[in-house]
Amino acid sequence: MATKKLKTLRPFDRLRVDGELSRNRRQAQGLYPERSRRIKRGVFITFEGIEGCGKSTHSKLLSEYLENKGYPCVHTREPGGTKLGEAVRKVLLDSPEIRISDLAELFLFEACRAQIVKEIIRPALDRGRIVISDRFSDATFSYQGYGGRVDLKAIRTLDRVATAGVVPDLTMLLDIDTSEGLRRARKKGIDRMEKKDLSYHRRVRAGYLRLSKQYPGRIKRVKVSGRIPEVQAKIRREVEIVLRKFERPR
Repeated sequence: MATKKLKTLRPFDRLRVDGELSRNRRQAQGLYPERSRRIKRGVFITFEGIEGCGKSTHSKLLSEYLENKGYPCVHTREPGGTKLGEAVRKVLLDSPEIRISDLAELFLFEACRAQIVKEIIRPALDRGRIVISDRFSDATFSYQGYGGRVDLKAIRTLDRVATAGVVPDLTMLLDIDTSEGLRRARKKGIDRMEKKDLSYHRRVRAGYLRLSKQYPGRIKRVKVSGRIPEVQAKIRREVEIVLRKFERPR
């Protein structure tokens, strides 16, 4: 039964050690509760940024770091994280033969979000987990809103329904020069979003920066410069500040 629960919480994470979940992951999911660092409630951390900023790498590194410290974590991504999300992800990113308008993108992303909130994020938060997501609502405002010029009020209305009141406690915005980010991202292959022109991606970055000014308490901007460990250290400092607010007295 414990294995089934873990699969439900970590749908796209299939990391195994000799056919069993690693000791750290068992501890993180509460199978060793006496060794877990208890927090008062679930904490939701998101990673945002333009293509090539390193959010996938850093979100996974943070999850591993917190698990090693005894925090129960769930790592997921958007679009994806659920069977529906992963199926739609293929359509959104890896289906060049399908033409998708910016408005249609909005509905597809919000559908994925509604599913992951109900299936993964909300249940994990209710169980007191730290949920770390590679993208969430800010991506929709930045990409479909500022990048695709879809009406922001329409996005706000749809997103409010899809998220059902779930808002990140902390958002790490990894900021990088647009051209440099695209250069890095395209080294790994080019998906549908990365094929969009430079002006589109510049609007996306400008959207993210605008959001960071609107919500300075939640969105912490980290400039992506230097080596990965240096950037990760900056991220961990911001995360530790937030987690201290939710730790139970020992």
